[in-house]
Amino acid sequence: MRAAIITSYDAPPAYRECPEPVAEGENQMVVEVLAAGLHHLTRAKADGSHYSAAGTFPLVPGVDGVVRDPRGRLRYAVLDDTASGTFAERTVIDVRRSVLLPEGADPVRIAAAMNPGMSSWVALRRRIDFPVGRRVAVLGATGSAGRMAVQIAKRFGAVEVIAVGRDTARLEELPGLGADRAVTFEEIGVAADVDVVLDFVWGAPAAGAMLPVLKARADRSTPLTWVQIGSIAGETAPVPSAALRAARLRIVGSGIGSVPPRDFIAELPELAAAVTEGGLDVRARPVPLADVAQAWGDRSGERLVFVP
Repeated sequence: MRAAIITSYDAPPAYRECPEPVAEGENQMVVEVLAAGLHHLTRAKADGSHYSAAGTFPLVPGVDGVVRDPRGRLRYAVLDDTASGTFAERTVIDVRRSVLLPEGADPVRIAAAMNPGMSSWVALRRRIDFPVGRRVAVLGATGSAGRMAVQIAKRFGAVEVIAVGRDTARLEELPGLGADRAVTFEEIGVAADVDVVLDFVWGAPAAGAMLPVLKARADRSTPLTWVQIGSIAGETAPVPSAALRAARLRIVGSGIGSVPPRDFIAELPELAAAVTEGGLDVRARPVPLADVAQAWGDRSGERLVFVP
């Protein structure tokens, strides 16, 4: 069997032969991988920058994917912490961490959409109270996860979604996906009266946006929930103390650990159905797994999906 192999945190994966996977537990099964997305989480676990990185080598990266089980059925599977990921011709899954896909599901679209879409979908469904009629700002809306968050917030009943990002060309696309406004970080003040911030950037940009938003609120006693989901701009943020004293700001995180695995799994079928039905716009580009070394550093903005 061939797979992408990483032998150290500072080396890109190499496409080469590796041992066949073996199912050892009663809930495990060997499956054929059809499509696996190259996500920020995949890179971060592979280079050691994510808090869940295990540091075990050699490592086959890939945290999820669309697979064919021994009965020929298509599944979307999320892998637990393992050194045998989905960037391979075959892998081992825990069937309890997978869901059967609806008829007509496109493996590449599903593999591209589920990980970035799950981040905001689960945050709004499982991490915070999100009734219909809320106003939302999405920080980092031009990335794959942020772009999907704009659509998902609208799908869940947000009355207003403000997309915030740096890439002005990509910002211009977001009103067509449901954003009521698309602004740069320098214009963050227009998001002053939102109820929820979905933050995919963190770092200095997020910290720098807090006070302009809070100071411009019509009523600072109205609660604002800041949901920290991604950290593309930095793992730490210099949050000003005034942000916590001058308004009713609540900062929570949403991700592995703060949301139980069973809650993630429970939301997967509906998200997969939304992608399959075309309810969410997905950017995906299939790439042969044999080209993994060249594609590993891609920053084009498309979601790359490896196809063995």
